[in-house]
Amino acid sequence: MSPNIDLELMMTDDDRTLGAILQWRARQQPDDTAYIYLKGGELDEIGVTYGELDRQARTVAAALQGTCRPGDRAILLYPPGLEFIAAFFGCLYAGVIAVPAYPPKANRNLSRLRDIVGDCQAVVALSTRQIGNSIQGHWSELHWIATDTLDGATAASWQNPSIAKNAIAFLQYTSGSTGTPRGVMVSHRNLVHNSECIRERWGHSPSSVGICWVPQFHDLGLIIGILQPLYVGYKAVLMSPTAFVQKPFRWLQAISRYRGTTTCGPNFSFDLCVSKVTPEQRATLDLSSLDTVMNGAEPVLTETLQNFAEAFGPCGFDIRAFRGGYGLAEGTVFVTTSHRLPKGPNVKSLSKAALEQHLVVRAAGATEHDTQDVVGCGPAAGDQELAVVHPDLHTRCKPDQIGEIWVKGESVGQGYWQRPEESAQTFGAFLDDTREGPFLRTGDLGFLHEGELYVTGRTKDLIIVRGRNHYPQDIERTVETVHPALRLNCTAAFSVREQGEERVVVVQELKRDHAGVDLEPLAADIFRAVAEEHELSLHALLLIADGNISKTSSGKIQRSTCRQRYEEGSFQVLQQTTFAVATKRHRVDRAAFLERFQRLDAEECRAQVELYLIQTLRSIRQGFFYIDVHQPLVKMGLDSLGVAEVRSALEDDLGLAFPIPTLMDMSLRDLSEEILRAASTASTDAVRKTAGGLSDAEVTSLLDDMLSLEGSGRA
Repeated sequence: MSPNIDLELMMTDDDRTLGAILQWRARQQPDDTAYIYLKGGELDEIGVTYGELDRQARTVAAALQGTCRPGDRAILLYPPGLEFIAAFFGCLYAGVIAVPAYPPKANRNLSRLRDIVGDCQAVVALSTRQIGNSIQGHWSELHWIATDTLDGATAASWQNPSIAKNAIAFLQYTSGSTGTPRGVMVSHRNLVHNSECIRERWGHSPSSVGICWVPQFHDLGLIIGILQPLYVGYKAVLMSPTAFVQKPFRWLQAISRYRGTTTCGPNFSFDLCVSKVTPEQRATLDLSSLDTVMNGAEPVLTETLQNFAEAFGPCGFDIRAFRGGYGLAEGTVFVTTSHRLPKGPNVKSLSKAALEQHLVVRAAGATEHDTQDVVGCGPAAGDQELAVVHPDLHTRCKPDQIGEIWVKGESVGQGYWQRPEESAQTFGAFLDDTREGPFLRTGDLGFLHEGELYVTGRTKDLIIVRGRNHYPQDIERTVETVHPALRLNCTAAFSVREQGEERVVVVQELKRDHAGVDLEPLAADIFRAVAEEHELSLHALLLIADGNISKTSSGKIQRSTCRQRYEEGSFQVLQQTTFAVATKRHRVDRAAFLERFQRLDAEECRAQVELYLIQTLRSIRQGFFYIDVHQPLVKMGLDSLGVAEVRSALEDDLGLAFPIPTLMDMSLRDLSEEILRAASTASTDAVRKTAGGLSDAEVTSLLDDMLSLEGSGRA
């Protein structure tokens, strides 16, 4: 397998690392554009050629070689942009193990980053001067290098190390539980093999054009958005996730403008385009250049594919471009994806009751309530091998049985950093009857039909909401500590699918002596605690009678059984709180809205503005239960995507553009004061200037908590 004839002739397989390929391209095509970054996601572009990127990487590598040794770990903390790419390749050039991460949000705790730094035992941090100045005081043990201050002349001192293909290139830390980060060891061989798998399946060539907004520190954004273009030699156009979330039109506009042929995103991003891109904006788009559009990182939904194809078919979008995909960080990123098919990805309608019994039964003649559509994710890419295995017996399942997805091949990572026991369990599985192996155990459930993988669920109780991983144990622990009337170890957190979205339900036992406890405020306290701790807004909370939770004989919570009982309504419920369904947000007339405050007194003005903000919040998140005008937005269960949507609403309705890091820490009361202050000024443009626009330097990887692009989940 080879990316193109020239590269095959010039480099042997043993020489072919991503760092060596960049050096080769810098020699062969130094003036060709490698990457374009769109500041703000629109027309303001910054480009870098292969020659310039090679010089920048050498400069970073020289600084690293003066600070640490090959095999040491370097944490990478960058805002979206080209600086991250130079730093990543600088690590590859120096033989230093890169650890992509995200700078902590303003005024957010540093616990997850601290855990990652401690786990990988990083000795150096690469970042910009601005980010380094703001947080380096928290890590006196790290040597900080601000790569935007390095002298390019030092590139001449770089010494090209000898790097083995099996050496670790970078650590991809899995998302989810903040207490136990695990770094997947991805080798240079893994990267090259997976890059070739992507090229071969998608038919990439030097004439391809990639468009990507996915965060660069996640495996999907890094490997497909950044490394795949370099491997094949095609131009990549990048933008920040913030720019996409604020205006999803920008993603499609970039595809149209640059004639993008390949792109990717999680399921929700396509839904966002359908709901947010206006008919007027659609009329300006030409999406006919798209050949490959991978929907990954979450369960791929049939209605999402259909809705997007219907909305953007008039713009030239061809549903055949859609590719379902499955992958995970433990497999570098890419395990399967569908071929270009005449009607788009294959879809099977299965019996929901049979699926609950881990059986594959076609739902012929069943009602919509009794069926579940499962989208095909394609066959294994390249020479990788898939097995569907009984998770307890460790034998292959029959064709009509659902089992755990196991993966074998050169893209499978080297294990978890400094976790030999967990690595052996996850990366060293063998079939009991044939002793085939070793396989990677993904923890996901599915079945194979005619060689194509269909993903149906997961063996773990992992909850994925809008792409972010949440471990139920973490949510349960938070809930149990809210009030003494709640029974410890008697809580179940699980997800249900409502109106095409994954939503979180908590079932909590009360102690027998809970009499006298007002359950309605107690429920509000639980909603508040979950919102503050996990940036989640619960869909439903059930406070149930003592002894009513489902457990195993050994006392473990049976979450799947609790989910079934919730859906059946069989709990002995003492108090239930469920979200109301939100109504569609109606745009306000800016002039009329602001003029209204000329006729009201101060308190009436504040009440009107707060009502507007509450309605906006409830339209963004399906019916917020817990809203406190004195709490920051981020403490009311509003995730980063939601905050960006609030910002977009304020800009569209009132012409106000708040920096997102500032907005996340503002309460509704603070926001109402800012809006009232704006209403008293004569010029909206002056208000906009005062409030401050969004810049990439201010945004520290907004969507880190929105995409579960690594870990044992979809990629």
